[in-house]
Amino acid sequence: MTSKLKYSPQFSLIACAILQAFSATASAQHTEQAEGVASVVVTGSRWVASDRASIGGFSSAPLLDTPASITAINRTQMLDLSIRNVTDAARYDASIGDAYNAVGYAEQFSIRGFALDNASSYRKDGIAIPADTQIPLENKERIEVLRGLAGLQAGVAAPGGMVNFVTKRPTDAPLRSALVEVSERGTLHGSIDLGGRFEDRRFGYRINAAAEDLKSYVRGADGERQFVSAAFDWQLSPNAQLALDLDHQRKSQITAPGYQLLRNEALPTGVSPKTLLNDQPWTRPVETDSSNLGLRFEYRFSPDWTATVNANKHWFKRDDYTAFPYGCSNEAEGFYPGYCSNGDYDVYDYQSVGERKTPWGAQAMLQGRFATGAVRHQLTVGASMSERHDSFGEYVYDYAGYSNIWNNRTVDPAPGNPRTGPVMERRSDRESALFVQDVATLSDRLTLHTGLRWVKLKRDELAEIEQGWVHADDSFVLPSVALVYKPARDWSVYGSLSHGLQHGGIAEMGTANEASVLPPGRSKQVEVGVKGLVNNAVMLSAAAFDIRQGLEYVNAANVFVRAGQQRHRGVELAAQGKVNADLNYSLSLMALDAEQTGTGDAGVEGKRVTNVPEFRSTAWVEYALPLVRGMKVDATWQYSGSKAFDPANRAIVPGYHVAAVGTSYALRVGGMNTILRARVDNVFDKFYWRDVTQSLGGYLLPGAPRTFRVSAQFDF
Repeated sequence: MTSKLKYSPQFSLIACAILQAFSATASAQHTEQAEGVASVVVTGSRWVASDRASIGGFSSAPLLDTPASITAINRTQMLDLSIRNVTDAARYDASIGDAYNAVGYAEQFSIRGFALDNASSYRKDGIAIPADTQIPLENKERIEVLRGLAGLQAGVAAPGGMVNFVTKRPTDAPLRSALVEVSERGTLHGSIDLGGRFEDRRFGYRINAAAEDLKSYVRGADGERQFVSAAFDWQLSPNAQLALDLDHQRKSQITAPGYQLLRNEALPTGVSPKTLLNDQPWTRPVETDSSNLGLRFEYRFSPDWTATVNANKHWFKRDDYTAFPYGCSNEAEGFYPGYCSNGDYDVYDYQSVGERKTPWGAQAMLQGRFATGAVRHQLTVGASMSERHDSFGEYVYDYAGYSNIWNNRTVDPAPGNPRTGPVMERRSDRESALFVQDVATLSDRLTLHTGLRWVKLKRDELAEIEQGWVHADDSFVLPSVALVYKPARDWSVYGSLSHGLQHGGIAEMGTANEASVLPPGRSKQVEVGVKGLVNNAVMLSAAAFDIRQGLEYVNAANVFVRAGQQRHRGVELAAQGKVNADLNYSLSLMALDAEQTGTGDAGVEGKRVTNVPEFRSTAWVEYALPLVRGMKVDATWQYSGSKAFDPANRAIVPGYHVAAVGTSYALRVGGMNTILRARVDNVFDKFYWRDVTQSLGGYLLPGAPRTFRVSAQFDF
């Protein structure tokens, strides 16, 4: 049963703001027309590369001068490339891969071969938010991706990097935009974006809303989504500004699980990415509600000194249901995990109702510029605190019957009408930190970046009700140092050393130490790179890195352990820009050697890390047709090499090529600037395994088949 968005005072207030915004705009437009303002015909959107990001430090800074590997995708690019979610955005960066990114569930990714931590690696305006459901992009101005350690910037984060979502802010000029899109098997998406200033210009607003009727390419994995957000700015004085933002998303969709190996050794063949393995009459959608409340205050003491305080509170609720495919209980075989030789698999009634997560975070900073002799300094000192509480019950996981990957078999739900056990707080994390960073300009060509972050972690966990609470209390010092040399105004060469920190993994369902948590672990990184801007039209970058962290895996005794280390050594190359006024392009490459060492376990020692291709690349090109004003065509090509399915490398998943094409046409319709877009992904309808994971015993997820999308954007 799908759920509908219900009335609440929050939506009533937002509706009033929308009405006021429209009335204000109508008045402004009437005045402009009366004064004879000429209309402008749009000839098409432009590809504009983001040249700044805040994720590399503690404030927005030029990418060229930041000693880190960073990708930033702005709102213009998201519109031009029809990016509706992070999965769409990730295809343009070769360093980002999927990490059990299942249709209908949470979008999960890896960077430089390290799976991101859903609890700490995703940020909204610099504050951690959980990525346990699709993160909406309708109210995001920019997606920033930091590749590599983020210990100084964030404290706890996966060693591969982190993703920061920058929220849209009020606009000075009136903004009115609407978008309608049809895709896949009839998915219908609609959204609006409204921005501007009230009559009192000190107050600004930004309203976004969206609704989707989801018809996934996986037949039966359908659902719906509603989203609404509001952001407000108040210029308290010439030197003080207060900003507020809030959003809410409701999503209900049946999730599509992945495949296990046949006999726990061979890849399934002849399967379709459109097949829903949990296609049972009693399958129910996963229902999630997520909300954010953000606050930011900035005060400028002088042109050189500024104080900033920002905070975010997140609410998350999930009711998780699925007919879960796992293992083979056939008396003649019996594999756990793994499916039977004939494609049979066990079906379990999985339920986890009432899951709740309520993280919050706050950060205060003082930033300023000063000089000591000939050395100029940019100093940041600050403190941060975050807290997270997770509540859930004893899940239901009862055998219901068996089905087949090629021929679905209807089974009855598990007998006894099982229900989730009592929901209570089971885990809480508290992180406190003090940090300092100094960017010292030693000369016109040489800049030294030094930083230190002290982190204190406290975790309280109720692994089993009978065993009581387990407490952990640790503190860490995370140093970071980098040197940037500018041989020319538009070129920089850098080298950096940094330490990172991540929470220990949680032993998964079915392991001998299920639900136990490993202690926090450190990671270390060395990186050298070069960045350059050619003719003010092409941005080039290259980086070589070496990252090491403890290896966590399930050993031969079925115990989740940390033993030895995984070492990721790689090279990244990227280029984006213009060949001429009509031709834009983007190219991203990554070569990566990810190895398991020092484990003392002959079964995994020296083997490849799971789900990490040795080479990945993506290329995009766009051409504006000179003979048809306002029309553009583009093409995208992705390649991913083979990857290991499991730590023992018993199965290797082959690599793949995927191509996509698109077109856009900008014109004037009914007095509105309009852009029509069409896109075809996986043009040649190629079957491929895009994602593998060792989560939940090990699964493979097929890539999407050929899919279509058509959209219209109206700016008025």
